[in-house]
Amino acid sequence: MSVVTMKKMLSSALKGKYLVPAFNVFNTETLIAVLEGASELHSPVIVQLSMGGRQYVRNPIKFLAYMKSMAMDYDIPVAFNHDHCPTPSAAIEAMKMGFSGVMFDGSPLSFNENIKETERVVKAAGDYDVAVEAELGRIPGFEDLVFSGHAEYTDPEAALKFVLETNCTSLAISAGTSHGGVMAEDYLPFSFEVLKSIHEKLPSFPLVLHGAASLPPDLIDRVNKLGGTVPYMRNCAESDIAKCGELGICKANMDVDNFLCFTEGVRRNLLEHSDLYDPRKYLEDGEKGFKQEVMHKIANVSHTVSKAWSEKGK
Repeated sequence: MSVVTMKKMLSSALKGKYLVPAFNVFNTETLIAVLEGASELHSPVIVQLSMGGRQYVRNPIKFLAYMKSMAMDYDIPVAFNHDHCPTPSAAIEAMKMGFSGVMFDGSPLSFNENIKETERVVKAAGDYDVAVEAELGRIPGFEDLVFSGHAEYTDPEAALKFVLETNCTSLAISAGTSHGGVMAEDYLPFSFEVLKSIHEKLPSFPLVLHGAASLPPDLIDRVNKLGGTVPYMRNCAESDIAKCGELGICKANMDVDNFLCFTEGVRRNLLEHSDLYDPRKYLEDGEKGFKQEVMHKIANVSHTVSKAWSEKGK
């Protein structure tokens, strides 16, 4: 099937009661890792570019065209979304680039201002038939170029009002996850009560979960044993994230664990081959680590193995 729109991807996930994994990429290695990992498990997948990724690739329009071209080689549904646009203008730029979905993060704003700015993005999206993911509530930690210092769970009544007034396509909610992890002794508690309440208010509406990486200590251990000094941050357990597909979560962003696995592969290669100077060799091991983690998330968190085939003909 190859490239599909974000609207189609979310609609299929909502009907099937599963969450589609969304992975941020920033070069050929990470893109291939996601496409090959999803293809081998016959899973639908969402490929994302963040604001930092937009800067990193220098020319996001050409990079998006390249990503779409590469995706055509794989017989799975692939959608392309622009993650975390901090302003309406950045979101509109992403629409013009050719993304079929954009995420506008107005969560740092007041409730009314968030509605106003999200409405502006939704109105512009109508000209491009683009899905708009909004955010309500605050998730602590760093998300690329966006930072929040505290958690603020999404209020179910406010979520209903927000969706009705903005007409956004999907809504990222706060129920216990964090961006990039926070300092804690154990996995963060996920509030299924909050999620259930929001899903009851919006039973036929696609919800989104950000910060769905788990930062397991053994993964950080593996990186640090190879010379890293990654702090032991925590997030929600994978087992909790995995339950969310039954409660309206149709998309989950999973990134930090993939980056750690990429780093582990590169570090191990350079440590074991100190004479190596060809980047193609050590980046290949980074790609392998990234791909393995993508496949782990698909098999054990999103549970979308073989879901790609159910998309055919839709």
